[in-house]
Amino acid sequence: MADHAVEHEKHESAAESIVDKITEKFHDNDSLSSDSDDGKDIKAKAAAVKAKIYRLFGREKPVHKVLGGGKPADIFLWRDKKISAGMLGVATMIWVFFELLEYHLLTLVCHILILALAILFLWSNASAFINKSPPRIPEVIIPEDIVLGVASAFRIEFNRALAILRDIASGRDLKKFLVVIAGLWVLSALGSCYNFLTLFYIGFVLLHTVPVLYEKYEDQVDAFAEKAEAEIKKRCAVFNEKVLSKIPKGPLKDKKLA
Repeated sequence: MADHAVEHEKHESAAESIVDKITEKFHDNDSLSSDSDDGKDIKAKAAAVKAKIYRLFGREKPVHKVLGGGKPADIFLWRDKKISAGMLGVATMIWVFFELLEYHLLTLVCHILILALAILFLWSNASAFINKSPPRIPEVIIPEDIVLGVASAFRIEFNRALAILRDIASGRDLKKFLVVIAGLWVLSALGSCYNFLTLFYIGFVLLHTVPVLYEKYEDQVDAFAEKAEAEIKKRCAVFNEKVLSKIPKGPLKDKKLA
């Protein structure tokens, strides 16, 4: 009887241990599911907060993707500092040559060609006397598909610009008309102060400075831009209510395009 009681106690203890293991397993599964649910909730809340964060010009992608990605974006964002500094240095040297030293493009091209042709001509004729092989001049041929691709892209952008100008000139959108007029006036004012090369150099320098600074301080810039946009919208609403709403609509305003 004592042996039977001992065996019974052993069976009961084994059963209890099995039940404990099963309950622990269920508790672990419940905790894992709750953790996964909490993780999903955290991700959803993070996504909601991220969606509420204001980004300049409604940007949803990183600055690198906005600039097109790849090598050009790496250059503008100074991911490869040697190449970025080299390109900025070359642009600065060109601007100094043509703007400060007043060197003309045609003169520079002719002088470079004269020097290159003279060196190659003398090298080709002197190779027999100095026992060296003549220079290997590569045959340069511009592929037809590259030229056609550039021409097609230029044609598409030019037609798009003409369509925008036609839409503005038809009197359908007064706000767009005023924005374009203001932009052209600013460009004309800048053109009267600087020549095309200086404007191109300023734009090149801005491309090498503004994106990298914005990427570094984007949170502060976006917060300031959000406040500025809200103030601009408020001013535009007042201007629209007091001025634009009182201007009679054009004859093509209510017409539908065929």
